[in-house]
Amino acid sequence: MTDAPKPEATGTAPQRRNFYGRVHGKTLRDSQKAYLAEDLAKLSLSGVTVEENPARAVLDPKAVFGDVPLWLEVGFGGGEHLVHMAARYPGIGIIGCEPFVNGIAMLLGKIRKAGVENLRIHPGDVRDLFDVLPDACLDKVFLNYPDPWPKARHHRRRFVTQGYLQALARVMKPGAEFRVATDIPDYVRQTLEEVPQAGFALERQAGLGQAWDDWLSTRYEQKALREGRDPHYLTFRRAG
Repeated sequence: MTDAPKPEATGTAPQRRNFYGRVHGKTLRDSQKAYLAEDLAKLSLSGVTVEENPARAVLDPKAVFGDVPLWLEVGFGGGEHLVHMAARYPGIGIIGCEPFVNGIAMLLGKIRKAGVENLRIHPGDVRDLFDVLPDACLDKVFLNYPDPWPKARHHRRRFVTQGYLQALARVMKPGAEFRVATDIPDYVRQTLEEVPQAGFALERQAGLGQAWDDWLSTRYEQKALREGRDPHYLTFRRAG
């Protein structure tokens, strides 16, 4: 996860951004290296041509997915939830954003196995993706078990701060759904404080055994349960 930027003019990119999350982890297996070499380029949004307007470059999601609802998962981890959603809802387009190379490699293996074709990857900082997405283009966004940055002095690095949330609000349609899953009570506190300030209304707050009907429990949730931490599921709506 990264430091939240200071508020900027809508749609403009900063000259430089600090990044504090991991990009590389354990040594990749040969199969994972093959996934990255053979599959990433064709599934990545990084190489998609963007339209130019006088203010900024803009990605046209319809050129990638067609005229279908567009979803985004911020920080997809190992990709199990992302692939699950793509397979369950073949009539939508879904973008997964993740800078961690090992997670990207894991996702690519799952995509091969599942054979889903309605999924694309942004292999980097989600703020860079926000910079090129058009206004009000996203119908649903998932934030599942984000990095908690547990130390108080690092809370400004959490996704649920205004630097991220204001950019998120710009690219979400009025009435669009924003889901947050976490096992950290203080992350829940900050989410409930910060997200409404960015133009979202809390629709539902639930706990253990009350996840969304189409939820797929991730490796991070299973780890939390083994270690005695209960999940929290928050649903917000983008204000109209």
